[in-house]
Amino acid sequence: MKSTVRRIAAPLTALVLAAALSSCGGGDDTNSAGKKTVTLWMYPVIADQAASDTYWKKVETDFEAANTGIDLNIEAQPWDKRDEKLATAFAGGKGPDVVLLIPDQIPQYVKNGSLEPVDDVVTPDKDKFLPNAIPGLTVEGKVYGAPIYHTVTTTIYNKTVLTKAGITKPPATWDEIKAAAPKLKAAGFTTLDYSASTESTLNLSFYPLLWQAGGKVFADDGKSVTFDQAPGLEALTFLKTLWDDGAIPKTALNNGNAIENQPIGKGTVAMGFTATPANAATAAKGWGDANIEVGAPLTGAKQVGYGIPGGLSVNAGSKNLAEAKKFLSFMIQPPQLQALSKATGYFTPRTDAKVEVTDPLTLKFGPALQYAFPGEPNPAARQIMSLLSVEIQAVLTGKKTPQQALGDAAKQANDLLKR
Repeated sequence: MKSTVRRIAAPLTALVLAAALSSCGGGDDTNSAGKKTVTLWMYPVIADQAASDTYWKKVETDFEAANTGIDLNIEAQPWDKRDEKLATAFAGGKGPDVVLLIPDQIPQYVKNGSLEPVDDVVTPDKDKFLPNAIPGLTVEGKVYGAPIYHTVTTTIYNKTVLTKAGITKPPATWDEIKAAAPKLKAAGFTTLDYSASTESTLNLSFYPLLWQAGGKVFADDGKSVTFDQAPGLEALTFLKTLWDDGAIPKTALNNGNAIENQPIGKGTVAMGFTATPANAATAAKGWGDANIEVGAPLTGAKQVGYGIPGGLSVNAGSKNLAEAKKFLSFMIQPPQLQALSKATGYFTPRTDAKVEVTDPLTLKFGPALQYAFPGEPNPAARQIMSLLSVEIQAVLTGKKTPQQALGDAAKQANDLLKR
């Protein structure tokens, strides 16, 4: 057991990177004491460095005490360029034995054979997880991640803005938003915060509207897109109507899911519909704690919000697969999940693991977990997101109609999927 959790600083020089990769799970499978080694690449899900060190040190100590033949090596990695570094490591036959991944990262590594299924790890406790925790880490019927935390987004409202517009009931449906927009405009406010920057993720902008309309990004087989069908048109038309009516701030074109120094943070927008607890905390500082209200995800044809599990995945090239899976089994038990919830402020993915979140505002996000959808994993998901983002901007700026834009994006996306 080591005395401290190892940290890899960013940016890495080529020499340090090479050394780091050579020390990972694809290399030697035992240490000098003859113990099996399991290397974990962990990212800063615990923002406070001291708290992170304390948590992972205890994980290391407790796991090694329960598994005396295994040496757990935790390497703290930066978020920056994480996919590039991991892909390089896997391609070189190296990489960690275990790594933290989220749903939209997993398909690309499954496609190139880098990940080992972990159904045998999660199956014994499968019915104890939140409805979309395990499905969010599943590709083509096999589970490739063991959930250790769950995020959630939902709607937040500025009560002062609503009151000044004479709105007593916060708009919770698309129809209610359209009805509230003229009143808010007359009072000098916009209605809905939106991020239309091509750099921002559609999981926090257009996709929730698509899902609320009853649509999907991909066909069930993942070989074509369906966002150009009727629900997608309904979602983009809804967005365009609000834009044309002045119900969305024009600064949305350059906003990448930011709150601070944006209209919503300055108190000129009535509501945001994909807010994280951190977003809510930022908004509360600007509006005042008494003026923020946390609601449920919006309802169109369906009520859906976005939220994802973070999962531990196993390198298919690990020489210690059994030991790596033992670590996953250890990590998904309530004691570890509860302590992680307390340290991160995230929710636990298990229904039998107590949520240790202490912040009162964050706790108000808890009811939205039942509506949390983890997105639609696909190896080309991020590329297609980039294609569609450009077309959505074209709609908002009046260069294309919603039907034209969705059709053009679908053609490009389907061509990409056929390659």
